Amino acid sequence: MKRLLKDLALVSTLFFILLGAQNVFAADILKMATTTSTDNTGLLDYLAPQILSETGIELLWVAVGTGKALELGKNCDVDVLFVHAPASELKYVADGYGVDRRQIMFNDFIIIGPKADPAGIKGKSIVEFFKTVEVKKAAFASRGDNSGTNKKELELWKEAGVTIPDKEQWYIQTGQGMINTINIAAERNAYTLTDRGTYIKYEANLKGNPPLVILVEGDASLRNQYSIIPVNPQRCKDAKYDLATKLALWFVSPQAQKFIGDFKLMEKQLFTPNAGE
Repeated sequence: MKRLLKDLALVSTLFFILLGAQNVFAADILKMATTTSTDNTGLLDYLAPQILSETGIELLWVAVGTGKALELGKNCDVDVLFVHAPASELKYVADGYGVDRRQIMFNDFIIIGPKADPAGIKGKSIVEFFKTVEVKKAAFASRGDNSGTNKKELELWKEAGVTIPDKEQWYIQTGQGMINTINIAAERNAYTLTDRGTYIKYEANLKGNPPLVILVEGDASLRNQYSIIPVNPQRCKDAKYDLATKLALWFVSPQAQKFIGDFKLMEKQLFTPNAGE
């Protein structure tokens, strides 16, 4: 059963209410913080019944940016993380907040923008794209929310040798999730960075005729890795480490990896399983 909690201020309260209301099943309930892309695409709705059937785990999840997900783990508000910012994840584990990080799947980041492509960036490399945006002051919508996608965007500005914009009029910081940011970019005739899975969902929502199209893709630096990390029970005494490990081992199992690989919209694969790497 899907358990989606959108209001962070209510996370702890709602978890408490749900746990109390279903106390008889409490041992099988697992709280997970994940990214907006695993939720927006429908992947977790698709996997949750299989998880319940095969492991007995009733998964509660909150979908936020990776930065907020890591904070939820640090604050002992969840039992496990399913996120996509490798550098931040490795620091999180090194600092003792999480354990046993496992790779699950990947897709890639892409640059989307208006079909008219006002800055003329179609087909450029990702480095050329960011340099061109800065020179031409082309409208760019950033999530600006410390999510995995936002972290990747900031990394790409640096790799392009461009000063990261902040208060420039053409740089639109939405502070929102990926689908909302894409919609804002469409309204403002702007470019944006998104993961391919969320874009396919956006494209499907618009019946294959979206106002924003893929303009830059394929660079090796645009790989988008997702991993699962149980919260360290030595820091969070109430964390359900055994159950989190059971979930993690299910995600890396051949049957779960096949489920992920088979998940498609518009006949397009959203994520590539890679637990074996």
